[in-house]
Amino acid sequence: MRQRQGQHKPLYTSAERERRDASPWTLVQGVLAPLQFLVFLASLGLVLRTLATGEGAEAANASVVAKTLVLYAIMVTGSIWEKAVFGRYLFAPAFFWEDVFSMLVLALHTAYLAALGLGWLDTHGLLVLALAAYAAYLINAGQFLLKLRAARLEAPASLTFAGEAGR
Repeated sequence: MRQRQGQHKPLYTSAERERRDASPWTLVQGVLAPLQFLVFLASLGLVLRTLATGEGAEAANASVVAKTLVLYAIMVTGSIWEKAVFGRYLFAPAFFWEDVFSMLVLALHTAYLAALGLGWLDTHGLLVLALAAYAAYLINAGQFLLKLRAARLEAPASLTFAGEAGR
C-alpha cells in the first residue's frame, strides 16, 4: 500500500535519532546483525548437508545452537537499544511488526533448543524445525533491512530540515 504524500510518519523523531546515534547499542547491533547472518549461512550449509547426506549431524546441531545463542544476544541487546531510543524494551511503534515477528523467530529457535535438549525430535525433525526457524529469521531480517533503508532515506531530509532551522 502506498503512502499518500504528507501522510508518511518518520521512523525516528529528531530526539530519537539523536539517542540512536549516541547509543553504544547502535554499534552493538551493527556488529551482531552481520555476525548473526554469517553464523546463519554457515549453519544453513551444515543443516542442508546433513539433510542431504545424513552426515555431520553433530556439527549441524552445534551450529543451530550457536545461531540461537547469537540470536538471543541480538534480541537482548536490541531490546536495550529500543529502550534507549524509544523508551520501551519492545513493541515501540516504529518497530512493532518487526518485534512481533521476532517473537516467532525466538519461539522457533527456542523450540529447537527444547526439542534438542529433551530429545523430542530425531535429527531429521530437528533440522526441519531449524529450517523453519531460519525461514522466519530471513523474513525478520528482511523487515529490519527495509527499516534500515527507510531510516537512511529519511536521513538527508532530516539533516536538511535541521540545517534550515539554524538560519
